[in-house]
Amino acid sequence: MRTLLPLLLAGLFTTSMPAQDNSFSLKQAIDYALANHSSVLNSKLDEEIAHKKVHELVGIGTPQIAASAELNNFLDIPVSFVPGEFFGEEAGTFLPVQFGQQYSASAGISVSQLLFDGSYLVGLQASRTYHELSRKQSKQTRTETVVNVSKAYYGALVSEARMEIIEANLQRVEKILNDTRALFQNGFVEKIDVDRIELTYNNLLVEKEKIQRFKNISYTLLKFQMSYPARDPIVLSDKIEEIALKDAVLPDSVNLGNRPEYEVMSVNRQLQELDIKRYKSTYLPSLVAFGSFSYNNARNQFDIFEPGLKWFPTTLVGAKLSIPIWDGLQKSARVSQAKLGLQKIDNAMVIMKNSFQLELESAKTNFQNYSSSLVIVKKNRELAFEIARVAKVKYDNGVGSSLEVVDAESSLRESDANYFNTLYDTIIARIDLDKASGAIKD
Repeated sequence: MRTLLPLLLAGLFTTSMPAQDNSFSLKQAIDYALANHSSVLNSKLDEEIAHKKVHELVGIGTPQIAASAELNNFLDIPVSFVPGEFFGEEAGTFLPVQFGQQYSASAGISVSQLLFDGSYLVGLQASRTYHELSRKQSKQTRTETVVNVSKAYYGALVSEARMEIIEANLQRVEKILNDTRALFQNGFVEKIDVDRIELTYNNLLVEKEKIQRFKNISYTLLKFQMSYPARDPIVLSDKIEEIALKDAVLPDSVNLGNRPEYEVMSVNRQLQELDIKRYKSTYLPSLVAFGSFSYNNARNQFDIFEPGLKWFPTTLVGAKLSIPIWDGLQKSARVSQAKLGLQKIDNAMVIMKNSFQLELESAKTNFQNYSSSLVIVKKNRELAFEIARVAKVKYDNGVGSSLEVVDAESSLRESDANYFNTLYDTIIARIDLDKASGAIKD
């Protein structure tokens, strides 16, 4: 089972919608992306390619068997020159003589087996490590996908919640506007009171249009991050209800074993060490055994395949030992270069560790700041709602003015925007914190 966060936000979600084909919880959205996103699919293909490369290299160390067949028609038989004195000519002269027959054929099989090659053995180790590298890179891709889908999902949830709030505010202000118009028609309020509230209502309509466009963009981004068809409808089954962040535990250190970037760098370091070992192994001799067996025939007439004609066998077995003696210090230079490359990787790993710690401290600071701000803006939102309620009551009872109602509604609209912006920033900060500490698992 894949989990996004050990504890993202206490009491953050409740599931309230029935299961549908186009309905997704956060976990379902992540699972969908991990199963369908092109980058994840390509990373799996890279894993398979690396696995096949291991098979390819293993095959080099197995017996290599090849069969061959050859048919020759010498339109002009090769000419050789023999001393003329063999045929009674003067010494020092040479006579052209054609040796061979016009048609020849052969068929055979050859076998070779690598008995020892140090670079091959190291290469075999490296191929398996390369396969491990592809798995780590695939994990990195999956982690990035989890983060991207999570942020997009929360963005869509926040836009959905903002839309619900703005619609509720519109209904409330619309009622106030209708009541004020009725009072005006009966002579209890002035025209300016109607205009003020109507202006507030119109501003809310404009705000609703903005939120609707933002909501559409949020859903489009979520579909993109999920690799979900852009034209198909999608429903989010999770709902934001309450944020309780005071019990969140802030990590002091980074779990390097769960930071895929560091794991990829560690495997690259192993490959670099194997590179050094491979170059050193080229100082060792290599040994190959081989053998072949073939049948040959030659005729002046093209009847070499007729039954009864004799074919002549040729059998060969042997071994080849190659011993490096002097290469102008090329091997030594390669070993030195590989060692320097290893030092560069070590330096890069130190930088990466320090950057991870800096990232963690920055994420902790951001999360603390947004968490503190969220408490304040949430309280301000509650106060603004209460002020708007009291202003409406006073206005209905004739002891308040329309100006108070308009100011209260304006403050409420602003506090709603501040709350949801801070809410989203807090959620994103928590995701970034978990990513920085290595708490996110695919």
